[in-house]
Amino acid sequence: MPHKFLVHAKDDSVGVAVEEIRAGESVEGIILDCGSTVLVNALQNIPLGHKIALIQIGDAETVRKYGESIGKSIAVIRRGEHVHVHNLKSTRW
Repeated sequence: MPHKFLVHAKDDSVGVAVEEIRAGESVEGIILDCGSTVLVNALQNIPLGHKIALIQIGDAETVRKYGESIGKSIAVIRRGEHVHVHNLKSTRW
């Protein structure tokens, strides 16, 4: 199975789609800092370049990408859901 998303660091809570992901697909991603893979069942369509949740993220929890916080969730995000401005608020501004 070719990978459809990348995970920058092993502790990240999201991966980035390198191909469009369709709801219902079981997709594989590669964790770049260790070379291992992770499987996720997509619950929603994930556009190219957008984020997919690798774990369930609670409301107001930190979302991690690149091994760093990229923001806080503004709702519960289930594993396999699309992570974007509708459920993530940046902590940068």
